Amino acid sequence: MSKKEKNNIETEDQLKDVGFEDNNKESKKKSKKKSKKPTDKENIVELEEKCMEMNDKYLRLYSEFDNYRRRTAKERIDTLKTASQDLMVDLLPVLDDFDRALEAMAEHDAQEESIKGVELIYNKLFGLLKQKGLEPMDALGKEFDTDFHEALTQIPAPSDDLKGKVVDVIQKGYLLNGKIIRFAKVVIGN
Repeated sequence: MSKKEKNNIETEDQLKDVGFEDNNKESKKKSKKKSKKPTDKENIVELEEKCMEMNDKYLRLYSEFDNYRRRTAKERIDTLKTASQDLMVDLLPVLDDFDRALEAMAEHDAQEESIKGVELIYNKLFGLLKQKGLEPMDALGKEFDTDFHEALTQIPAPSDDLKGKVVDVIQKGYLLNGKIIRFAKVVIGN
């Protein structure tokens, strides 16, 4: 393109259409491209954001693990407390048999030494089970509570103050470390 043609084209836009660009423009574009590279401050800000993000992820992961550790420790303790539950449930009929034997011996005027011997064995067994967390329920005369009692029948209450309360206990209920392992079978007054 000749100088005359260049002079005829009046604006820069017309120069661009023709394909001619000023060398100054090219250098400006190059400098703009160079400025697109992140500066040190931008790098620092970006790295700080990444660091904060990673720290947040770490804290969340740590707290999740801590919650998991606590939950498993609690489950382990609960399991240890109730690990002997099956054995305790199997021994409850033996305790019932001891109670019935002591009552029968008292009714039939058994020898005092025999009663003391059976009581001694019963107390040893019950003491051992109590150390492991077994507790009998005290149901007689208490308000009927479906959380602890199983009603077998209802009878007319001997007095007005026994209405809705446990009049007789047919089978004792037991707790193991505060957890019900057998409901008390009771008779309710109405």
